[in-house]
Amino acid sequence: MWHSAREDDSPCRILRRASWSCSPVWQRSRQLDRFGSHGRSRTAADWRVGGGGPAGRGHESTANPGLRESHRAVGEDGCAGCAGVSSLCRRGTRPEPRPLPDAQTQELAALVTRRRQLIEILTAEKNRLASACVVIRKPLRAHITWLERALDQADTDLAEAIQQSPVWREKEELLRSVPGIGPVLTTTLLANLPELGTLTHKQIAALVGVAPLNRDSGTLRGKRMVWGGRAQVRAALYMAAIVAARFNPVIRVFYQRLCVAGKAKKVALVACMRKLLTIVNAMLKHRTPWRQRVEPAGLGGGIGEHGLHRDRRS
Repeated sequence: MWHSAREDDSPCRILRRASWSCSPVWQRSRQLDRFGSHGRSRTAADWRVGGGGPAGRGHESTANPGLRESHRAVGEDGCAGCAGVSSLCRRGTRPEPRPLPDAQTQELAALVTRRRQLIEILTAEKNRLASACVVIRKPLRAHITWLERALDQADTDLAEAIQQSPVWREKEELLRSVPGIGPVLTTTLLANLPELGTLTHKQIAALVGVAPLNRDSGTLRGKRMVWGGRAQVRAALYMAAIVAARFNPVIRVFYQRLCVAGKAKKVALVACMRKLLTIVNAMLKHRTPWRQRVEPAGLGGGIGEHGLHRDRRS
């Protein structure tokens, strides 16, 4: 089941082998090959000498089950064509490592997570109160009151944590200058998206999960959809896009243009999410506050609409 590296291998053939290596049949055959016919796990010496693997057979494995996922992880469009696979195979399928968030960022992320948990519990308790019996309404109200106080304390702790860091204060001022972005999205971006301002617009969109990815297989051309990414960032960004589609002049013109073009409203909102994310990514990268400059809708409406000329490389 091991594939040899041949010079005439095309990227599409390599990709087909990668898809086959993900199948349960291949996984089962590889397990049998690993443990042998007697059920004994082969040792490292068996793999080196006995021919139980690529070293013993003189082959080099080129199949990679994570080829598509690695292609998306590096911030590209997930294209399964020959050009995309060729570029990925040339530079290797492992994405570049990124540094872990520092202790201060991890603490801020923990506060944001706790705030989200309190909101979920508070919502559930309020829903229970609507249909609760008389005997349990009093403890439910007491619990709701306690949760509301805990939620206010969580908001205070988040504000104090941001004010204690000069870097976060600067980023907060830049983010809050954008119409439609409030304190919830600001803290979520600072805590759960520390890469904001350091990646390109395609990479940051793929990281959050608002970049359209293909669903192609062979000659089949599926509908492009968005999936994956950081759900907590995407949820906060969705609410900000709804507000920005009404009160942000740039996003409102962009949203109306997509609706007039026949796009579904949810598709237009996701496009607004990506546009809003691209704008704040460029603002943090260049340390430029929001400057409103709405262009005519027929000109396409790029990043330059808010005062930053679009850089195709960023």
